[in-house]
Amino acid sequence: MAENKTQPGTASVDDFLAAVPNDRRRNDAVALNEFLTTRTGIEPVMWGSIVGYGTLHYKYESGREGDTMLVGFAPRAAALTLYGLLNHGESIQLSDDLGPHTKGKGCLYIKDLSAIDLAVLGRLVDRATEI
Repeated sequence: MAENKTQPGTASVDDFLAAVPNDRRRNDAVALNEFLTTRTGIEPVMWGSIVGYGTLHYKYESGREGDTMLVGFAPRAAALTLYGLLNHGESIQLSDDLGPHTKGKGCLYIKDLSAIDLAVLGRLVDRATEI
């Protein structure tokens, strides 16, 4: 069975965030990292180009299994991409109260962290990390 492409690594989260080329995106990424580190109580680890918190072992009915981060984010050019927040109970409905964002397959895209309701984001993170 093929191994996941995205694996935890040893690269520095701080160096990765400092290298984000867009000032606004970098500032949002640093603030989001502080928020997620405090909220989860988990030190972040680089999973490729994703800042991840915690580890989740999964197993599909097909037999495929592996490990991924509980939650994570990537400061992409178009938006902050958040992973692992929409897979739990009524999280999709809760995310409707988050503020301006878009959803993809399992991801949230946020263009401006200051426009987001951090209390709602915190509840989404709490749900995602309750394992």
